[in-house]
Amino acid sequence: MNFKTIHIGNFIEKRVAESGIDLSRICNFMKCTEEEIQSTYASKEISTERLLKWSKLLDYDFFRIYTQHLILYSPPLHIKEEIQTKTQLPVFRKNIYTREIIDFILELINNGIKTKAEIIQEYRIPKTTLYKWISKKDKKTL
Repeated sequence: MNFKTIHIGNFIEKRVAESGIDLSRICNFMKCTEEEIQSTYASKEISTERLLKWSKLLDYDFFRIYTQHLILYSPPLHIKEEIQTKTQLPVFRKNIYTREIIDFILELINNGIKTKAEIIQEYRIPKTTLYKWISKKDKKTL
């Protein structure tokens, strides 16, 4: 899965097809017409309120797609800046790594596309975390 460019309408359309939910039920839940649903499928971006509704209807966390993008492609912050910055927003201690992200990273290493050092530097994954993933994968393949 490519997390670099996100076309949320495509993801929603795929999930609708997988779930088999009737279009009339979707229209009732979203309080819109079939044309607006088709427009959503074609949209690269939608409002967070609508995305939350889609997430509830389809029982899938579409926000996680954006979280994975941030994990993989956001610029690194300086530790001093993080400590000094005061915020009223919630502060999360850990990144969220989904099974897909872990598999993607391990695939890069296994195929020789990137070294462990490149993964650690480019994606800012802690060294211990990466080695835990590798050791768990090795245990599963034995």
